[in-house]
Amino acid sequence: MQWLRKLQGLRILWGPPVSGRAVHVHTRHLASLQWGHQEVPAKFNFASDVLDHWAGMETAGKRSPGPALWWVSGDGDEVRWNFSQLSELSQQAANVLSGACSLQRGDRVAVVLPRVPEWWLVTLGCMRAGLVFIPGTIQMRAKDIVYRLQVSKAKAIVAGDEVAQEVDTVAPDCPALQTKLLVSDKSRDGWLDFKTLLRGASTTHHCVDTGSQEAAAIYFTSGSTGFPKMAEHSHASLGMKAKLDSGTWMELQTSDLVWPISDTGWIVNILCSLLEPWTAGACTFIHLLPKFDPLVILKVLSSYPIDTLVGAPLVYRVLLQQDLSSYKFPRLRNCFTGGEALLPDTLENWRAQTGLDIREFYGQTETGLTCRVSKTMKVKPGYLGTAIPQYDVQVIDDKGEVLPPGAVGELGIRVKPLRPTGIFSGYVDNIEKTAANIRGDFWVTGDQAVKDQDGYFQFMGRADDIINSSGYRIGPLEVENALMGHPAVVETAVISSPDPIRGEVVKAFVVLAPQFVSQDLEQLTKELQQHVKSETAPYKYPRKIEFVSNLPKTVTGKIQRTELRNKEWKRSGPAGAQ
Repeated sequence: MQWLRKLQGLRILWGPPVSGRAVHVHTRHLASLQWGHQEVPAKFNFASDVLDHWAGMETAGKRSPGPALWWVSGDGDEVRWNFSQLSELSQQAANVLSGACSLQRGDRVAVVLPRVPEWWLVTLGCMRAGLVFIPGTIQMRAKDIVYRLQVSKAKAIVAGDEVAQEVDTVAPDCPALQTKLLVSDKSRDGWLDFKTLLRGASTTHHCVDTGSQEAAAIYFTSGSTGFPKMAEHSHASLGMKAKLDSGTWMELQTSDLVWPISDTGWIVNILCSLLEPWTAGACTFIHLLPKFDPLVILKVLSSYPIDTLVGAPLVYRVLLQQDLSSYKFPRLRNCFTGGEALLPDTLENWRAQTGLDIREFYGQTETGLTCRVSKTMKVKPGYLGTAIPQYDVQVIDDKGEVLPPGAVGELGIRVKPLRPTGIFSGYVDNIEKTAANIRGDFWVTGDQAVKDQDGYFQFMGRADDIINSSGYRIGPLEVENALMGHPAVVETAVISSPDPIRGEVVKAFVVLAPQFVSQDLEQLTKELQQHVKSETAPYKYPRKIEFVSNLPKTVTGKIQRTELRNKEWKRSGPAGAQ
């Protein structure tokens, strides 16, 4: 990490298109959501319009030169870059990509890196150079990587040691791939060395004058059904959306320090670690966390002046399994969560032990931040909060008609007559799928929900996961929440199972805690069924329970209920009904 220390300086404590270049555009089929737009500028680039703005504020003495990115490895290495340094370093990164790598505006770049500072530099560099970045998780294996490289026609990949071998294995099968850029302290045959190139690159780069609706990023959906789809976002739907959301969600100040614990391959990472905090001029704190360790998280929260924590509900659940009385969080004031439903018990226990609420937010790869419980809003256990001001979110029926409060339906975002800024541009090379998600005037999220009289939404489960048993519509999440309250259950997934009388019944796949594995499973089944009956409406209890050692998941860790359901319905007969 010596090169990082040299670049940042030891004394820092807290602190138009390229000339002669034609715009390069891929020949592709993108079902763009052409429904009109809110008032947004014709041109927008987050790196130049937001990041460089704050760098200028530092130079003018209107912002403290404290860090904008504060990174620690956990092994003693530390980086603290203010906005001026980030601006300069990201211009160097842009010169590496457009110069040494010969990439042109519109080219696609796969970025598969862990939580290292270079992820933020490469992402900003892509923005400056007008390149389309494609984030991916380092958990991917060869089959995942080759699929993404082939269908995206990525010209380059930026990766570390975690996946370099996998990339080399599949690279011959990816004809569009021209450049492999390695972020490592080691060298590798066939790869360019990013750190060496960065040190030698010019600190001046003329930012590409990107259009607001020009492609900025492609995110692959989790692929719980079929192959992953390419969701394309524009400079407006990412960066301009963050400007519109500013002050309506985290409500950050320039003095705040935000720690988002998220995989770099997820869209929530760029929202919470780059777009949202830097729009507000706040600082992002990142810990490498090569392995998820709750004790490390607790130690960091106790040792660093972190104001705001953002993590999936799993983060809070695991932290609550530790002895929190041994730790003090002197600066922590705000806790946010998203990605899956927050169990009411988790919220209540966290509040009881820390005195802090956990505020939920909701969004999707295609829509970005959609609903939230902001710092000034009342927290209602089990509710996602209300729609952000720029979105008209409603619960709709199968004809696209708005349902009244209290009715279960599908969550939709109004896109006609005007498409709100923040909705993605469409699925690349998948016109049919994009069109299929339009119902009446709404973009359909595929999630079932209920809205209460105050406009708060309660998530009920994926639309295709809803179980209809004897006319009762049962959301799997309700049953899963109840089961998770039993000490025997480590993980669970609930699906529908065929039944000759009821049509469908509730079935739960359960991963047991080690101390319960040797118990009488028949008796444990009855105990779990009774537990669910005592926790929620009795008709929702799982009439079938199957104990398994693990559950199928996507590379981003989401449980694949679809896979379980497909296997279940292929089985003959309703054997096992209780």
